[in-house]
Amino acid sequence: MAENTSQCTTKILIISNNSEICARTAILVKAAGYVIERAVTVDEYTRHFQYGSEAHLVLLDMDMEGTDTLGIIRSCQKVHPEQKVVALSFACDAHTVAQTIRAGALDYIIKPFDEGRITALLEQYLGNGPFLSNTHSKLASNLAAENLRIDVRHEALGNGSAFMTTSAYMQQIQAQLALIARVNVPVLVLGESGVGKEVAVRLIHKMSQRAAKPLLKVNCAALPPELLESELFGYEAGAFTGAARSKPGKFELCEKGAIFLDEIGELRPALQAKLLHVLQDGRYSRLGARFDLMADVRIFAATNIRMKEAIKNKMFREDLYYRLNAFTVTIPPLRERREEIPTLFRSFMKRFSDQYGQPSLDYSAVLADACLQYSWPGNIRELENFVKRYVILRDEAAAASELLAGRKAGAKPAGTDEQGLKHSVQNVTRRAEARAIAEALDATDWNCKAAAANLQISYKALLYKIKQFQLHTPATGTR
Repeated sequence: MAENTSQCTTKILIISNNSEICARTAILVKAAGYVIERAVTVDEYTRHFQYGSEAHLVLLDMDMEGTDTLGIIRSCQKVHPEQKVVALSFACDAHTVAQTIRAGALDYIIKPFDEGRITALLEQYLGNGPFLSNTHSKLASNLAAENLRIDVRHEALGNGSAFMTTSAYMQQIQAQLALIARVNVPVLVLGESGVGKEVAVRLIHKMSQRAAKPLLKVNCAALPPELLESELFGYEAGAFTGAARSKPGKFELCEKGAIFLDEIGELRPALQAKLLHVLQDGRYSRLGARFDLMADVRIFAATNIRMKEAIKNKMFREDLYYRLNAFTVTIPPLRERREEIPTLFRSFMKRFSDQYGQPSLDYSAVLADACLQYSWPGNIRELENFVKRYVILRDEAAAASELLAGRKAGAKPAGTDEQGLKHSVQNVTRRAEARAIAEALDATDWNCKAAAANLQISYKALLYKIKQFQLHTPATGTR
């Protein structure tokens, strides 16, 4: 009886006036064990939500004549922000898909769809059948519990990077990225430093039709403006002093592919204008050239600045912003998706253990709790570096103390002086590492080879650390 009750509480709502689509979809949904409902008119749809009959998934027919289907999506999201809406349509042009996703649809299915597509859709957004486990909430209580069955989605991207998700929210973002990949439009990725914006961009590119062509990254904050312009657009021989021969820019090198403009918020106004020209007209010119080149390049951009404030303060062009954000993806900070920490922790542990030829380390509930309680102001990048140090130093007590000290030294609410907090955490990390090395040296009477063996790092690495932390033997000075 309990199972039947659970089944009856998981509802799929079809909004369509096409009886054939409703009947065909209803058969597939019922076969999967869900309750199917149907609202033919907008009035019936409104009554559903007015009386609180919220469905777990809404399948919306976008081809109903005389119906503002985009308005339905927006109102649905306004009343129930967590409502999952999937659009069904014969239209497959990029503009229509972009409009639908920006309105709030989670996915876009082209009609006529087959049985496999609907079945996969239900599994993706509602799990394998209506009986969903409570794995995610259990996971946050104990990082060291190995017997939990975790719904981990892993997409390898090369160079040791991967897009991994455990939380339901990040899995929704992954589904959104998969949909964005199909549409050849610019994408703006927002989020704090270290949240994984580049990984998201690489995932989109891998799933796109341009995957066989290069994706080239340019850090807009790493080069001075005069060099950045030539890096992006290239130059002709004699364009400036030292330009002995012509050189293609990144836009030319990734023709038919994609370019990733990281830290685009740091782009100077003159270059913003030139980039806007590329987006509007699909043309650009090398420095010193007399003619334009065509640009068939998909543009990804990322920044950790607040774009609305930058536009208001005249630091970023509003017209360029609206050209870039055909789709905007915001990656949440790690502190808002703590259930991801165990998965990322174990993945980094395995990678660095293999990389440094170290056996796998066990870890206790103390370190597990410390990882879950820490706010990770540097996000995934900080967690990655923390695990790397832990694998190298192999001192759990020092690692847990480092996180505890970081909480005490830099515990500030989210959004308050993040750079200051990062600096505090870095100082704590350095002090903990220096203390661990000093203790190892003292224990071996400053036999560096023995100390390196005890720390399980190379002799050369230990000498570098001694110099970095300015450590001295008792005979030559005080630490």
